Amino acid sequence: MAKLNFGGTEENVVTREEFPLAKAQEVLKNEVVAVIGYGVQGPGQALNQKDNGINVIVGQRKGTKTWDKAVNDGFVPGETLFEIEEALEKGTVICYLLSDAAQIALWPTVKKHLTPGKALYFSHGFGITFKEQTGIIPPADVDVFLVAPKGSGTSLRRMFLQGRGLNSSYAIFQDATGKAKDRVIALGIAVGSGYLFETDFRKEVFSDLTGERGTLMGCIQGVFAAQYEVLRKNGHSPSEAFNETVEELTQSLMPLVAENGMDWMYANCSTTAQRGALDWWKRFRDATKPVFEELYNSVATGVESQKSIDSNSKPDYREKLDIELKELRDSEMWQAGKTVRSLRPENQVVEA
Repeated sequence: MAKLNFGGTEENVVTREEFPLAKAQEVLKNEVVAVIGYGVQGPGQALNQKDNGINVIVGQRKGTKTWDKAVNDGFVPGETLFEIEEALEKGTVICYLLSDAAQIALWPTVKKHLTPGKALYFSHGFGITFKEQTGIIPPADVDVFLVAPKGSGTSLRRMFLQGRGLNSSYAIFQDATGKAKDRVIALGIAVGSGYLFETDFRKEVFSDLTGERGTLMGCIQGVFAAQYEVLRKNGHSPSEAFNETVEELTQSLMPLVAENGMDWMYANCSTTAQRGALDWWKRFRDATKPVFEELYNSVATGVESQKSIDSNSKPDYREKLDIELKELRDSEMWQAGKTVRSLRPENQVVEA
């Protein structure tokens, strides 16, 4: 295990060089990995394991769109695709990849199939960390751990097919067999992680919920909307406002940040842009930090988890979600984005 040092803070990191796929295959050679749920993370993790030679099966309800998707992805009913209870019975590692609300609903069924020596695998610390709200309390004689890819299942699969890996965190909540560490690292490699960094269930879910509501999704949409609206109010066209708010960031600048960091991106922009960014970034930090403090406290005290459980458990959740997503989709900014994206060279049809 490698040690990374960040200004005196050491972190444990596992790379594919020190834990190669061949080692992961050896650790998992006698396991049946049952992926329960084929929605957000399920397809990417299941397909990557399948392509990596792991004995993986999928548990899903027959007659659903996700069952059909699994069939289209190459899982065979009765061989590698089963009803959920049959997959739970067959699996020695249960990859519990349903939504948080669905995990709560199905937990009594899952628990009865967690016989001694099995492993319960999560990609999120939600169910275990907020056990008072979820009721998810595993038996003491099974391993419990997580591998949390730092991105969507779609990104995990795309990067795998490109020969790349998506960074993931891993954590062990319960080591009943003495093999939990090898099992979780092997699974992390098998699902397509570039490297794995160590955390615990509580830290994973606190950082994840903060990130989703913050810079990854909630904050970035709010910042996009604020700048776009100011530009439009001051007479800029939808195209100009969108390009200066979203398109240049996502298509030009963020790839530079990903490549070598923010300082390197600054160094590769005009001196005027550098000066302005250096003058203004601390003001944005100071303006938003109180909001992030409030957000983190809401996560840590269980307010956000309870909101999520209450909302996502309602029978009309999907209909209400579609209404809220439609508001985003139909906003002028994202309609402008749809038009701008169509003008990218790779999206244009050139007449012969």
